[in-house]
Amino acid sequence: MKLTRQRFWFLRHGETDWNARGLSQGNVDIPLNATGIAQAQAAAPLLVGRGIASIVASPLSRAHDTARAAAEVLGLPVELDEGLRETSFGAQEGQPMVDWFADWVDGTYTPPDAESFAMLRARALAAVNRALTRPGLVLVVAHGALFRALRAEMGLAPNVRTRNAWPMLCEPGEPWTLTDAA
Repeated sequence: MKLTRQRFWFLRHGETDWNARGLSQGNVDIPLNATGIAQAQAAAPLLVGRGIASIVASPLSRAHDTARAAAEVLGLPVELDEGLRETSFGAQEGQPMVDWFADWVDGTYTPPDAESFAMLRARALAAVNRALTRPGLVLVVAHGALFRALRAEMGLAPNVRTRNAWPMLCEPGEPWTLTDAA
């Protein structure tokens, strides 16, 4: 299966306390902190007039709350998709993101009880393809590691950090093109 060759917007959730501390969140449902709430509220107006007709988000509160900020400004509902949930980092959840992370992205190491990068990549691909069946231009609101998996599917270097709450237009190409909303 390949990523549907269709434009879409991607928005990583706003900052959490664990982001600020450099800790692996994974499936732990860490809420947005005050900075993250402000980031989500600042990102929302950047999406106005961009043709977005559908919003699909991860069910984890940090992504869902970021999506709700956009939905409020755009006047759209938020649909949730379990497939957009952040990867499970297993034993590394709550731990500093250090040397192991690059090896995880490269597929040479998976922490105990964690989802492999290849598994995340397949799940992210399926979830975004489902999202792209929605009407109009779609906004996908999810997570950093998940977007790394999508970057790999787009033919881009995967291990690049995605800014919190910064909308990006993803356009098909060889490789895909990412354009900031600003």
